[in-house]
Amino acid sequence: QVQLVESGGGSVQPGGSLILSCAASGNIVSINGMGWYRQAPGKQREMVAGITSGGSTIYADSVKGRFTISGDNAKNAVYLQMNSLKSEDTAVYYCNAVRVVTPTDTYLELWGQGTLVTASS
Repeated sequence: QVQLVESGGGSVQPGGSLILSCAASGNIVSINGMGWYRQAPGKQREMVAGITSGGSTIYADSVKGRFTISGDNAKNAVYLQMNSLKSEDTAVYYCNAVRVVTPTDTYLELWGQGTLVTASS
């Protein structure tokens, strides 16, 4: 069974930085892409950033220039470096993986359990 395990959330003052990490556990053959979504209280879940296995990246306009996504295919991991955090970045951040292939199964989409990021003074 494949799981996404996240770490790195926490509380910082506006202007601060955090790094989120997510690793896929299990006997994995390949992952097409991984990314981060977030959901603030009372709002819908939104895409923050994504990266393909080939290294192509995409960002939400609201985080461009502040957040950087990176991946490690050998570790089946994805990271999100968040700089210049704003209060509006406060949300639960979820790791996402697309088309995860194991020797016996193909998972079209997987989600992590979520990690809370709070930017507040």
